[in-house]
Amino acid sequence: MEYVRLGQSGLKVSRLCLGTMNMGTPRWKPWIFDEEQSEPIVRHALDAGVNFIDLADFYSTGVGEEVVGNILKRLVRRDEIVVTTKVGYDMGAHPNAGGHSRKHVMDGIDGSLTRLAMDYIDIYMLHFFDINTPVEETMEALNDIVRSGKARYIGVSTMNTWQLAKIIQVCERRGWARPINMQLQYNLAYREEEREMIPYCNDQGIGVSVFSPLARGLLTGDAQSTRNQTDFFTAQMYGDQASLQIAASAARVAARRGVCAAQIAQAWVLGQGSVASMLVGADSPAQFDSALAALDTKLDDEERYELERNYTPCDLINDYTAGKRIAREPRPARDVFAGTKGKVA
Repeated sequence: MEYVRLGQSGLKVSRLCLGTMNMGTPRWKPWIFDEEQSEPIVRHALDAGVNFIDLADFYSTGVGEEVVGNILKRLVRRDEIVVTTKVGYDMGAHPNAGGHSRKHVMDGIDGSLTRLAMDYIDIYMLHFFDINTPVEETMEALNDIVRSGKARYIGVSTMNTWQLAKIIQVCERRGWARPINMQLQYNLAYREEEREMIPYCNDQGIGVSVFSPLARGLLTGDAQSTRNQTDFFTAQMYGDQASLQIAASAARVAARRGVCAAQIAQAWVLGQGSVASMLVGADSPAQFDSALAALDTKLDDEERYELERNYTPCDLINDYTAGKRIAREPRPARDVFAGTKGKVA
């Protein structure tokens, strides 16, 4: 296993990070594993040298933290791992059950520590940018959490570049703890973060960790998986022709090498010099092995061209564009322009 410093911090993390959204209770979503099913996957990742574990309070509405916390307590010493969890999505039905108000952030850290049965979180992360809470309120609360020892560092996830810049500006002006990690969605079928977010993070010394390197399963070539059949976000994010053509290219490169398509897609992500760590959400120890193999898979120029040739710009994928994204396909003319094909006057 390779280990890298996360941004300009002194924290060293494995280049593979164990994603745990699929661990908790199937009562939350049908593709979620319970504790007994999850433990072999966690054990396999730890045995492979993974020290970076990603969670969120929202996963299985808290049960995910309980399940993973129980497993980690049995398998590894606390000081040997880097645990991150996220706060922001609703954890209940009352008015203050979500968001990044001081109240919810403070309630959130205490709830996560209780469920994980830990004394501290290594990186406490904002799950998104809360447009309804003053950024000063949120970042002061996170700074207080770091100063209290309940978290060692803070991080952020899934927002616009200007929003992260606003966070950094406030932290520098007030002398508060700055984020050391940006967790974003990035893969062969979604590369929009290359325009502003990734260069900005590199400039500011913020480590980039990547989730969904397989485009929510699209790039595995297994369209019939339980998740792909039940997770409507997959079709919403990656249902366009460009994404399908990119998946076909990954399959062609994989066939040429005699490996699985997942390994090729993950190798492409790991080969991007701006990526510190890649999240792996495996359904079995064997699936995790494709990511391990990807660490040593170096793509040549012809393979990279084949993988990248079908990419076209698209709308950002984040909370603010959910349900509003425009597919990368021509749209039919409407209103006064309908039926005027070929006419210019």
